[in-house]
Amino acid sequence: MSIAIKMPALSPTMEEGTLAKWLVKVGDTVSAGDIMAEIETDKATMEFEAVDEGVIADIAVAEGTEGVKVGTVIATLVEEGEDPSSVKPAAAEAPAAPAKEEASAAKAEPAPQAAPSAPAAAKSAPAPTGDRVLASPLAKRIAADKGIDLATVTGSGPNGRIVKADVDSAKPGAAAPAAASSSAAPAAAPIQAQDFGIPHEVEKLSGMRKTIARRLTEAKQQIPHIYLTVDIRLDPLLKLRGELNKALEARGVKLSVNDMLIKALAQALLQVPSCNVQFAGDTLIKYSRADISVAVSIPGGLITPIITDAGSKTISTISAEMKDLAERAREGKLQPHEYQGGTASISNMGMFGIKNFDAIINPPQAMIMAIGAGEKRPYVIDDALQIATVMSVTGSFDHRAIDGADGAAFMKAFKEICEKPLGLVA
Repeated sequence: MSIAIKMPALSPTMEEGTLAKWLVKVGDTVSAGDIMAEIETDKATMEFEAVDEGVIADIAVAEGTEGVKVGTVIATLVEEGEDPSSVKPAAAEAPAAPAKEEASAAKAEPAPQAAPSAPAAAKSAPAPTGDRVLASPLAKRIAADKGIDLATVTGSGPNGRIVKADVDSAKPGAAAPAAASSSAAPAAAPIQAQDFGIPHEVEKLSGMRKTIARRLTEAKQQIPHIYLTVDIRLDPLLKLRGELNKALEARGVKLSVNDMLIKALAQALLQVPSCNVQFAGDTLIKYSRADISVAVSIPGGLITPIITDAGSKTISTISAEMKDLAERAREGKLQPHEYQGGTASISNMGMFGIKNFDAIINPPQAMIMAIGAGEKRPYVIDDALQIATVMSVTGSFDHRAIDGADGAAFMKAFKEICEKPLGLVA
């Protein structure tokens, strides 16, 4: 019996991908959990594992093929002992109707780094057979070891089957994502290019750039932003950073201002929990942990790797994790759980000399902090005009979930933490 291997949805926003590399060839025997191919999504290059055992009878999509729609047959597998040459390969096909519905849901339903109106839910839940949950043997073993209930995990494999990557990104006791209540917004009319006869060249948008364009448009259209700005005197924080770097020099650790601001943002969220939330239609999700998404520029766009539980980590730990995440982000090697999620975001353009800017909220989160450059300015200290290093920061808040007074309390807490930074190392 032949089994059609289809292009998987490896991230909530993925509608198509590039089959970057095949790691198997026709005639190879594969087992559940074996890595079959490398697939480029709109965010990263990921490994695709086998969920069934058998022999590769046909490869329908050559490596290097771009724009392969989710659900398209990319290979055919037959049972071991069956003659691969006697099996008619499954024709490459466009996704069936359920896959189209799934793609439509991915546009309308918020998932980490997706649309803005409800908790993450972009892919269909694994289809049960009786009381059995469809999962690969490897995923079942990992789930048993980690104490994860497979009924609460969303599968990204064929027919909603749970694979290793799904279990790796799940957490023990995690609840299944709630379904979104809103329907997809009507598609906008395509934008007509106008070159006005000016010499130019046309560059095709990458999958990442298309996703960024769609998500930011949705965020600005659907989220009522409120912007609050404060000026922060950085001198105490810069002094503490210098002392810490001197003490940590022997360990090869060098803290950045951004590392300290990530910690400060997490502490402020824990101090003002009314801002550590997510708007979900008729409910409000209140987080008890601060996971900070950090905007990182990469070729072709940007991505937001996450420092989980940043409030409880030391600045040196945050620094080491951030360096590793940023490096792998630029190489396209992040796993979905490393950039999907987060309770709030931080975007720092101070290194470019940008004094002040308003960032767009990263749905389904409810706030993002925009960090400007620290610069010498006249500043009143102890009723005397002095010169100080001052940084302007602007918080963008989802006004559906966060009132202006709560946002103001949060900005006040963030300012106090930065201006009295010893609490960052307490």
